[in-house]
Amino acid sequence: MWARPPYAKGGGGVEAGIRALYPVMLEPPELRWSFIRKIYSILSAQMLITVAVAAAVVSIHPVSHFFVSSSAGLGLYVFLIILPFFVICPLYYYYQHYPLNYLLLGIFTVSLGFAVGLTCAFTSGKVILESVVLTALVVVSLTIYTFWAAARAYDFTFLGPFLFSSIMILFVFGLIQVLFPVGRISAMIYGGLAAIIFCGFIVYDTDNLIKRYSYDDYIWAAVALYLDIINLFLSLLTLFRAAER
Repeated sequence: MWARPPYAKGGGGVEAGIRALYPVMLEPPELRWSFIRKIYSILSAQMLITVAVAAAVVSIHPVSHFFVSSSAGLGLYVFLIILPFFVICPLYYYYQHYPLNYLLLGIFTVSLGFAVGLTCAFTSGKVILESVVLTALVVVSLTIYTFWAAARAYDFTFLGPFLFSSIMILFVFGLIQVLFPVGRISAMIYGGLAAIIFCGFIVYDTDNLIKRYSYDDYIWAAVALYLDIINLFLSLLTLFRAAER
């Protein structure tokens, strides 16, 4: 969902004995599979860090209490919310500079982990569990579907303009919700629409991972999928929390 460096394709021919990921593939499949494994390894580490940080915030009550009971805590909370937006800028320019790219990625992930944890800290355990389980099922299902579709020459680049316009509408909808709250039904509609949109982003970004990202774009590929998953989880959390009221 963020602006990303341009995609590029690798060169080379398809070697015998290795199944191509998609028809008319112009690069060695084993290189692309290795790239995909690297992305999902980074993504797995990001998810583990996020879960660990969020779990610490939720389970250690003095931490969440500090963020809501003092002006310093509130200021720190606001800082952690906006920190990912500041980190994403240098990450955009240094995404190929090792190890700085991993350091920035770590800061980005930890700050989002705190934001997710603070959101969950004031949500019932039932709603969190429902959101986690459904997010996991949706992500796995859509990932399998996208790989299956890519092998059958389906292409999802057409989703780009629709997803961009949808995220703009969602942003305006969310802004209206903040300024002029209109109740539980509106929050449920917002959460449901957001969940559908980020399902589309998961398919779109997975398709780009399979076909279009160059081997140097591993950081951006991981960030794109990570943001899709986190936003899907938060959307479902909003939906279930509003439904529970």
